[in-house]
Amino acid sequence: MTKVNTKKSLPIPSLRNIQTFIEVANTGSINQAADIMNITASAVSHQVASLEQFIGKKLFIRSGKGILLTHIGEKYLQEVSGAVSIIGRATDQVINDIHHEHLRIHSAPSFGLLWLIQRLNKFRKEYPDLKISLTCSYENLQFSRDNLDIDIRHGLPEWPTLHVRTIKNEKVIPYASQDYLAGKSITEPADLLDYELIHSDSTLVNWNTWLSWYGVAHHNKNYYFSFDRSYMSIEAARMGMGIILESNLLADDYLRQHHLVPVFASDYGMSVAAHHFVLPHVNEQKEKVKAFLRWAEKELSAAGFSV
Repeated sequence: MTKVNTKKSLPIPSLRNIQTFIEVANTGSINQAADIMNITASAVSHQVASLEQFIGKKLFIRSGKGILLTHIGEKYLQEVSGAVSIIGRATDQVINDIHHEHLRIHSAPSFGLLWLIQRLNKFRKEYPDLKISLTCSYENLQFSRDNLDIDIRHGLPEWPTLHVRTIKNEKVIPYASQDYLAGKSITEPADLLDYELIHSDSTLVNWNTWLSWYGVAHHNKNYYFSFDRSYMSIEAARMGMGIILESNLLADDYLRQHHLVPVFASDYGMSVAAHHFVLPHVNEQKEKVKAFLRWAEKELSAAGFSV
């Protein structure tokens, strides 16, 4: 026997039309409502007419004083204003629930390991109620599918539909351990060809590009060590295995702890725009995302970087 659904769905008009109705009712003017909603006056009139057609009743009357609510319009305004407020509060809670949701971050592996994870305890002390979920990979994850709030990406900033904040003042610079450099005479870029250079596949600028930039021609260097992750190259240099060309952002903690030092006294760096905070525009509204970006900007600024 086929069951008959006796429950009938209540008629619900367009929320946009209801919002327009409320603005016209509150201002008493089509033009003022249009300015507030950043749409044309004709669009406002069309949305009001559409709502009246849906309801089958006149909500406004025109008079010398402007647009006035009918008796039915006044009653309808009282009912829907509360409902729209409830929807607004519910939506705001979902977007900005900093206490009951995780902040879900995805990061390029080397940035996550060498910079972010070293500082996350500071973030926890400032925001003890906000839980962090951090995943690291070079995959192109999708924000909605993978439930991400923010992605810290490495590479060229080619994401036109997303909000991108690039870390500034990043450079690639030759580094090595003090033990490795002891007793070696390296005063200019060409001198590097006499020593062990560690190749990294992950940097935007490699040794060939850097050497050419500083006028070292006809170089044909073979690399004994080659790594596909910056954290591996940096760790190899710390162990005295050779000289790396790496990001001053990623090497920052190693420099402060004197595990690595710049090979040259003068600045032989090349600027790169390699690391970016990437997120959908709607995520900019989330308080937990705002909190993280403010904190990250403060931490970066303390080390001479900016966003």
